[in-house]
Amino acid sequence: MTPMHPQTPVERTTAAPEVNLLVVDDESTVRELLCAALRHAGFTVAAAGTGQEALDRAREVSPDLVLLDVMLPDLDGFEVIRRLREQHRPAPAPRGGHVPVVFLTARDATQDKIEGLVLGGDDYVTKPFDLQELIARIRAVLRRTGGDPTALLRAADLELDPDGVQATRAGEPLRLSPTEFRLLRYLMTNAGRTVSKTQILQRVWDYDFNGDTGIVDTYISYLRRKIDNGGPKLIHTVHGVGYVLRGPKP
Repeated sequence: MTPMHPQTPVERTTAAPEVNLLVVDDESTVRELLCAALRHAGFTVAAAGTGQEALDRAREVSPDLVLLDVMLPDLDGFEVIRRLREQHRPAPAPRGGHVPVVFLTARDATQDKIEGLVLGGDDYVTKPFDLQELIARIRAVLRRTGGDPTALLRAADLELDPDGVQATRAGEPLRLSPTEFRLLRYLMTNAGRTVSKTQILQRVWDYDFNGDTGIVDTYISYLRRKIDNGGPKLIHTVHGVGYVLRGPKP
């Protein structure tokens, strides 16, 4: 199957810093679809269309993982990973060690796969691919290389399981729509930090509704009815700025 936008929220990472991905593909349509889908899944995403641009962007954003096409117009993906491994930076990846690389390519010959893995690739996905499988593979590589992107998110007695797409409060399951789940996931990922309505709009909906943030207020209201009904208030309004999710003060 070809890449497509996910129909339901797939995952989110830890409550620690967001997971940064660098997507490298010279096909603009594939690159844009991947970036949109991965952002929808909760990742922070940067993009590059050539090998040299990938190296430059990797220095700029210090990605947690690189999704790397092999067939690029200047440097091929194998040369890119060689140079990535040679780049000397004080902190090659936010979690330490070499930045993980998942190859994404139409070259499915066994020798190509062997070469990619020998050069230090952490996985090798061939086109056409299933988007859900690709995200699962990215998640697995991140787990192996120093972070569990499926860790539970918790705030007071509120708990969210990104992998199982479930949330509970005081042990009771919450019935959330996909949009409500994505909104709660974003608030919990940024627990204790005020996020603006514009940030929420960009990260939860992935488009701007022509700048109309009213949809954010509407869904915050929906979420409050389910989250803050019967327990200490967790979702707080920061007037003139946005919202923050935080547990009750001791």
